[in-house]
Amino acid sequence: MRKLENKELERKSVADFKEAEKTPIIIILDDIRSLHNIGSVFRTADAFLIEKIYLCGITAIPPHKEIHKTALGATETVTWEYQKDVTNVIQNLKKENTKVFAVEQVENAVFLQNFKVDKTVKYALVFGNEVFGVSQKAIELCDGSIEIPQIGTKHSLNISVSAGIVVWDFFQKMKF
Repeated sequence: MRKLENKELERKSVADFKEAEKTPIIIILDDIRSLHNIGSVFRTADAFLIEKIYLCGITAIPPHKEIHKTALGATETVTWEYQKDVTNVIQNLKKENTKVFAVEQVENAVFLQNFKVDKTVKYALVFGNEVFGVSQKAIELCDGSIEIPQIGTKHSLNISVSAGIVVWDFFQKMKF
């Protein structure tokens, strides 16, 4: 076994990324306070050709050196937009027939492994604040909620880890 060199990874250029067909997933970040988490989500979005990221509320926006530290240039490839009010974003996406799901522990949440992805649907996934999670006002507007099952004592994952798990799960269900 040999570790691959960068030139063997068939990385897209920024221009190729912009032109590539995107995975029909939108990420909504609801009041994310950690710039490193924001950057990590950008990097995940780049890895899976995610359509767009909405940065809402107190979520910081690029350019910022602390976001760049973990995004490693993904803020230049992934399309993003800042909107102060997460509820406006959710309402507008739903008007465009996008199915919006909070990633949160709520009553009647569907465990991620049981969530059936419809390959003909565009999805938006809402990830919330590191302490308070997805806001209740956002949850009330969503089409449902998805929960990552956990069996330890914390029942809490870092938001960038949650985004990586859920986006990968959706990506593989859509593409493979």
